Amino acid sequence: MKRKDELEDFPLYQKALEIFKLTRGLIEIVPEDNEFLQETTVKFMMEDAMIIPAKIAGAHGIGLYDLKMENAAIIRKAARELMVRAGSLEYEDDIKDKEYITLLRNTIEEFRFLFIDWVASFDTWDYIIDRWGLFNPPGVTAHDKDPDDDIPFNPKDFFEGLEDFDDEEE
Repeated sequence: MKRKDELEDFPLYQKALEIFKLTRGLIEIVPEDNEFLQETTVKFMMEDAMIIPAKIAGAHGIGLYDLKMENAAIIRKAARELMVRAGSLEYEDDIKDKEYITLLRNTIEEFRFLFIDWVASFDTWDYIIDRWGLFNPPGVTAHDKDPDDDIPFNPKDFFEGLEDFDDEEE
């Protein structure tokens, strides 16, 4: 199965696309003459709705724990902000058909449960130490010694033609 097909069949990604479509529909009911909502809420809601599937796709294509967690944090932030912005529309008198708001918020809640399981599935043994200390697997800190530092590596042992390079050039 190709990576693109695998991604498109991934339930979290499918739910993210559903959130995107619902968000597009919701912003259609925001009156165009309400410049404040158009410049703040609508603009940022679309941005958040587009970030979610993009970051899932990015995280789906990599294995490293710290990079997956970084994408997951961005996804979480975008989903939470989308939830808050959608909720704020409930208090706008200009907005009709407020059931779209509830539908979007319920879909984000469904997404949250899929998200929790997805993050729990990250391989904690596939990592590079995050020297900033934010996205290390449990038990690993930014101050830990990198175990790869103890592996002797001589590129001449692995790549042909490197014998021609002079060690003195370093």
